[in-house]
Amino acid sequence: MKRSETIRAIEYNPDKIWDIVIIGGGATGLGAGVDAASRGYETLVLEKYDFAKGTSSRSTKLVHGGVRYLKNGDVGLVLEALHERGLLLQNAPHLVKNLKFIIPNYGWFDGPFYTVGLKVYDMMAGKLGLGPSVHITKEETMKAIPNLAEEDLRGGVIYHDGQFDDSRLAINLAQTITDNGGYVMNYCEVTGLLKNDEGIISGVECFDSENKKSYSVKAKVVVNATGIFVDSINRMDEPEHKKAVVPSQGVHIILDESFLQSESAIMIPKTADGRVLFAVPWHGKVVVGTTDTPVTNPEIEPRALEDEIKFILKTAKKYLAKKPKRKDVLSIFAGLRPLAAPQDENQETKEISRSHKLVISQSGLITMIGGKWTTYRKMGEDIIDKAILLGGLDEKECVTKNMPIHGYVKNLKNARHLYVYGSDIPRLKALMGQEPGLGEKIHEKLPYVVAEIIWAVREEMARSVEDFLARRTRALLLDAKSSIEMAPKVAEVIAKELGYNEDWEISQVEDYSELAKGYILTDIDNNRSLDL
Repeated sequence: MKRSETIRAIEYNPDKIWDIVIIGGGATGLGAGVDAASRGYETLVLEKYDFAKGTSSRSTKLVHGGVRYLKNGDVGLVLEALHERGLLLQNAPHLVKNLKFIIPNYGWFDGPFYTVGLKVYDMMAGKLGLGPSVHITKEETMKAIPNLAEEDLRGGVIYHDGQFDDSRLAINLAQTITDNGGYVMNYCEVTGLLKNDEGIISGVECFDSENKKSYSVKAKVVVNATGIFVDSINRMDEPEHKKAVVPSQGVHIILDESFLQSESAIMIPKTADGRVLFAVPWHGKVVVGTTDTPVTNPEIEPRALEDEIKFILKTAKKYLAKKPKRKDVLSIFAGLRPLAAPQDENQETKEISRSHKLVISQSGLITMIGGKWTTYRKMGEDIIDKAILLGGLDEKECVTKNMPIHGYVKNLKNARHLYVYGSDIPRLKALMGQEPGLGEKIHEKLPYVVAEIIWAVREEMARSVEDFLARRTRALLLDAKSSIEMAPKVAEVIAKELGYNEDWEISQVEDYSELAKGYILTDIDNNRSLDL
């Protein structure tokens, strides 16, 4: 996956008419790109920032059917998500795994109630189910989650869902696009839409911020898959465009594994704000969240609100014996869900369906609204099915249901943290052996090694310190302070790979440090950690 190859493809034939140009390099855009490229269409995906820079790297790290959507009566979404969950586990087994969840029961009615509900969940998953739901005793529950609050605990219910690494899947999807003859480019902003004499969209104007060059790219079909930013692209098409997306903020904190002491996750089905709360083991840490806070304007770097922080800590303390305090938070991150604007202005964000919706404007712009990581493949299929009709493309069947994603490999053993590279592990290990020091850890508190920086630049289109520490690895989310300490070494290696000078290194370290400070939980007034 080389950025230079995409630039060459655009510059070599400026009059070329691409079959499909997709704006947005998150879950939706990359999913559509995989679908289009694998059907054999001339495909180009353009991303303003980095792949999965926004919402798509800030999830709860779950591939799930959505147990709580059953309560809302959204049966169609649950069925679709459960089916897609099974396909993702099948097509990317190196990244997606079966995770056991435990719902602790603190009331007499909880056990039978949740057991029955989850049996329905299992039944809906059918042959793609991950395992049966069962009721367990108090003793079995405590053995499974040693740090669970024991007072008034009556037992638990086990169910199964999927877990993954979101930004690593995004990178693998980008690689899958190029594996299938398509092209992708990060740091290339779409600045305008091209239209023919009849006012029909015929391509895009874009700007490569790395090389400071503008391009006009012609296309039979243009897709707006920019998530929380779809309205800004739609306004390029129709200045009077009505708001289609309402962002909802979800916040997560990262804790040390001692706050769970288990390979199973906790799911609290009902909290004070009506949402579920998860405590999930992930990369040797624990992800705890989330919230559902309406936000007025979309931002690429949203920040957790104080009320959200207090809510997560207060709720976690209620269910954990070792109670987390502010000083225990290794990182805190926020993401914005691209929810379809509700018909009822009084509807709360947690009540808005997570299903996706396709809209086609009068000029032919295809826009995908809403959706979630679990259903990314189906969203991509729906987009390209519409693109075929709209662009008059030769009809070709979707092949992604049973298509391995880049990195596909089963039953990885002894890979440790390198498992996310899947089938690329042998090549990465070969790189480690090329020079002394490439196999050394960058920081003692995190597992990443120097060779991964080189790999990220050469094979995964990483262009900055942030790209590597936030999305090619997950250092920023796992331990924000340690990631800041890693920044100078990362900048040094990237600069050598890309031919940048010392000034670039200094600027990169400063920019990254400033960004990462927003992931460290401190007292706003005097910048010191506080207990809650």
